[in-house]
Amino acid sequence: MRRGSSPASIADYGLIADGRSCALISRGGSIDWLCWPRLDSEACFAALLGSHDNGRWLIAPTGKARTERAYEDDTVILVTTHEVEGGTARVFDFMAMLNGTPAIIRRVEGLRGRVEMECDLVIRADYGRTVPWVERVGEDEWHAIAGPDLFILRTDVELHGDDLHTVGTFEVAAGEIRDFVLTHGHSFGPAPDRVDAEEALAATRSYWDAFTDRIRLPSAMRPEWRAAVRRSLLTLKALTYIPSGGIAAAATTSLPESLGGGRNWDYRFCWLRDSAFTLQAFLETGLTREAQAWRDWLIRAVAGSPEQLQVMYGLAGERVLTEWVVDWLPGFAGSRPVRVGNAAANQFQLDVYGEVADVLALATRRGLPPHERQEAYRQIIMEFLATAWTEPDEGIWEIRSERRHFVYSKVMAWVGFDHAAKAAEAAGDEAERARLRGIAESIRDDVCERGFNARLGSFTQYYGSETVDSSLLMLPLVGFLPPDDPRMTGTVAAIERELLQGGFLLRYQTDGHDGLDGHEGTFLLCSFWLVEVYALQGRMEEAVGLFERLVAVANDLGLLAEEVDAETGEMLGNFPQAFSHVGLVMAAVALSRRRHNGTPPLHW
Repeated sequence: MRRGSSPASIADYGLIADGRSCALISRGGSIDWLCWPRLDSEACFAALLGSHDNGRWLIAPTGKARTERAYEDDTVILVTTHEVEGGTARVFDFMAMLNGTPAIIRRVEGLRGRVEMECDLVIRADYGRTVPWVERVGEDEWHAIAGPDLFILRTDVELHGDDLHTVGTFEVAAGEIRDFVLTHGHSFGPAPDRVDAEEALAATRSYWDAFTDRIRLPSAMRPEWRAAVRRSLLTLKALTYIPSGGIAAAATTSLPESLGGGRNWDYRFCWLRDSAFTLQAFLETGLTREAQAWRDWLIRAVAGSPEQLQVMYGLAGERVLTEWVVDWLPGFAGSRPVRVGNAAANQFQLDVYGEVADVLALATRRGLPPHERQEAYRQIIMEFLATAWTEPDEGIWEIRSERRHFVYSKVMAWVGFDHAAKAAEAAGDEAERARLRGIAESIRDDVCERGFNARLGSFTQYYGSETVDSSLLMLPLVGFLPPDDPRMTGTVAAIERELLQGGFLLRYQTDGHDGLDGHEGTFLLCSFWLVEVYALQGRMEEAVGLFERLVAVANDLGLLAEEVDAETGEMLGNFPQAFSHVGLVMAAVALSRRRHNGTPPLHW
């Protein structure tokens, strides 16, 4: 039975999901990451951040094999085909959709000859620390109990215990099918119901087919881009916690932004900022049902005093996201620390107030029926923002040093007032329009005076700084300044000069002013922003070239991490990353709209 270390590349992994949780499966057939019953629950398979003894589930040929994998059509059902000297077998991996019992199904099907396969199940609750009590029950069940958790594996394959692993080998011949069904329940309650693998496969196929049937892409979108856009939308749906509508930033915690470094964060939560981008991506592609669920999650999550608004919440809107270190896990490729929770939830980030106010207006403009509390909450937010915009903050990138007057933060406050003024004008309230427009102009004047460095010919990261930030690319995308304004062309040139590495963009120069040691890779979302800005500036050849290089960064399954190492091409950061896939969708839509009518859409 194979033991040893986990794969060294983030790109080795594929994603399966059921609208409540996600799992990551390596190219070699090992599920190395799974949190149950929710995406932000404690991991029971944590080999991704440690070794196989921290929990994993392998099903693969016993010997050397040639392996290929792909998703089944436009679904999140992963199909891995193994060819050995004596035969060929394939494995269907999926999480059962629309099922009352959380279940992972692994179906092994013989295609040619005979293939000897192995199963190695290692359940370790509490992020890879707790060894469960495992016993065989009846002819085809294995029960594993660890505190409140009950895991049941049902299979007709003969297994046995070996050094705290549940293992076995079996052969599959052409035409044969062997099913493995792992379910989760409470140790103090009734056992989870049996899940029929065939019925679950049919229901899961039907669910994903119905989702992709609702996607509507611009007619001018190039055929070769459509598959990448659909896969990105499927990934965003897979990161959705269906009971609440919240969308996690990523499926993982603590995948490093540089191998061996300490910039490792938990992204299994819902950022308000992401809602603005994700909502528009859904609305631009016909997914109004998902957009409304996300909007309604937002309204519930932010309910309360605006002074207590958080930048992120739990999947169901939880506010307490205490950050702590899992000191028994060595981290991916030895990248410590492994963090759970996120202290940035307690930061003051000015931009989210403008984004929340604006995303609510965007939803209404795009035809979603207004939420009953929407207008009242928007007014409360704007009243708070009328004075709060003058304060320094931690900014979009969640620095862990002193607060500063970040240019992007001020611009997003301007966005909120700009659209609030438009809404007042549409309502015929001239006095309110004038008041809101006056605040918006005050913010614009402040940014243009204090955030622009004449010597550099560019806006800067924060007032008084000598450096740029890729978030400044949003200024023309939100309509703060025209894309051909000399201050914007100068800013784009400065960003290209200072932040381009290997053709992709860093977020900013990590010179220690953010309160953190070490460096990070190029940030894919920022690079997609540059695609949109190039399109706005009429630099279409550069825009298309950069977009296609970015799409090529995805792994063989079309999945993107947060960052990429400009020198090695290795993926970095949490995976798959919602921000990266939102960026891909919006850049593809912008380029398609530019081809169709000459003007890509604004984000807001």
